[in-house]
Amino acid sequence: MGKKAKERNDEPVIENRKARHDYEILETLEVGIVLRGDEVKAIRSGRASIAEGYIRASETPPALNLHSVTIEEYKYAAPHKASSHRIRVLLAHKREILKLAKEANVKGMTIVPLKMYFKDGYAKLLIGLGKGRSSHDKRDAIGKREAQRDMQRAMSRRAR
Repeated sequence: MGKKAKERNDEPVIENRKARHDYEILETLEVGIVLRGDEVKAIRSGRASIAEGYIRASETPPALNLHSVTIEEYKYAAPHKASSHRIRVLLAHKREILKLAKEANVKGMTIVPLKMYFKDGYAKLLIGLGKGRSSHDKRDAIGKREAQRDMQRAMSRRAR
């Protein structure tokens, strides 16, 4: 029998909540991310930001690259020259990369990082294919969300 992976509940989940506000997410995909050891430690301590990030997908050769994501320097690691804003490679199946690349080429579509977390000891990134919302659409989404919240409050009061 193999050893069961130790579960850690103290690991942070880094979310990009602004992405769901700015984009209508049509499809999501969990991908791996290539990191250095000190970057993994920095993410485990919650020292990363994916709010400004975006993903470029290329068909030839099939590749996903993560841009503009900040992972701060881990203060206990040896000093190094690499930038905290470097381009990072994402890991996915070839057919998934090709599908995302084709869909992202449509006008108004983009691939954004939604959530960074650890699964079975590996850093994972949840990415979403999104269509940009106009300010009018954003207001509609806020209105719908508030109406839903009001209905939930009314139902909970009624249940008492």
